[in-house]
Amino acid sequence: MDRFFNMDNKFFVFMGRVADLIILNLLCIVCCIPIITAGASITAMFYVTLKMVRNEESYIIRSFFKSFKENFKQATIIHLIMLVTALLLFFDIRIVNQLQGSMYQVLFVIFMAFTVLYLMIFLYIYPVLSKFYNTIKATFTNAFLMAIRHLPYTLLMLVITAVPVALLFIPDARVMSTLMMLFVLVGFALIAYCNSFFFVKIFDNYIPKEEDAGDSLDSPGNLPDNGDQA
Repeated sequence: MDRFFNMDNKFFVFMGRVADLIILNLLCIVCCIPIITAGASITAMFYVTLKMVRNEESYIIRSFFKSFKENFKQATIIHLIMLVTALLLFFDIRIVNQLQGSMYQVLFVIFMAFTVLYLMIFLYIYPVLSKFYNTIKATFTNAFLMAIRHLPYTLLMLVITAVPVALLFIPDARVMSTLMMLFVLVGFALIAYCNSFFFVKIFDNYIPKEEDAGDSLDSPGNLPDNGDQA
């Protein structure tokens, strides 16, 4: 009986993790509401989940707002770039869908390829920003190169991210409402947490060991570690 009420019991550890993810998810959603702050909010969410995966984090709220503040400027610029790009892709694809014949087929394939590329960069850009200090241009470059270099992980994370979102479109009102409630409660943070297990493995390739700290990084670009970040 004493073992059950021990706070190190696996049940309590699991429930503590669930509670942390719920808090983190609600923080992320609230901070995304102004739209313009969504990039900083997603970056802060990954900052926390990367630490959670390493069992380094115990102060969710404080760490979230620490990253939110430190990365706000770069994250906002990146977010605006990604938002404008998404809108351009959306309208271009709508225009292409009105075409016919071989022109439609060629342009559709081209824009679908750009969409996949966009999703790969979107998947990496905020975790990379939360982990490494760099310029905006270098952050985009490194996000793209990492996504290509670690393609198996990239594809797996795309599936982990896309499947829950696709389930929201199930044509059943009760199922959709239940899934929406779960997303609001924990969904975004849970997806970020699952993907962070892969990001930790990927990022470890670009963080020099202490004994190699003076050597150049085996990385796609200049990736100085954020130190205290993640």
